[in-house]
Amino acid sequence: MAEHLDFYKCEICGTLIQVFNRGDGELVCCGKPMTYIQAHTPEQELKEKHVPVYISENKIQVGSIPHPMTKEHQIQFIETVSEDKTRIVVQFLHDTDLPEMSQKSDQTNNTLYEYCNLHGLWRG
Repeated sequence: MAEHLDFYKCEICGTLIQVFNRGDGELVCCGKPMTYIQAHTPEQELKEKHVPVYISENKIQVGSIPHPMTKEHQIQFIETVSEDKTRIVVQFLHDTDLPEMSQKSDQTNNTLYEYCNLHGLWRG
């Protein structure tokens, strides 16, 4: 059962979705069930630089050392989710962008997510 704000991916075409309304049905793409995506955590990072972190009250960066941004290996989006899960903000990125997001508020208690095209979903 898909839960509010869960992520799912199609293993065939790569479509990634986030659930806004919880439902009882099965999520299907390309004729096959979609895979639930569990976010990696800072404890799982090892040598990778994927954890989104606040570098100031209004700026989020992926990795304590910025994540590379190339056509082959890039951060596709950064997302903040409010503590009560009633507000999300998403910044979509291109390979020519810096792996960072500015936010207008000083709410640094949000849960942070980012999606790397090679290494998947990460939570900070």
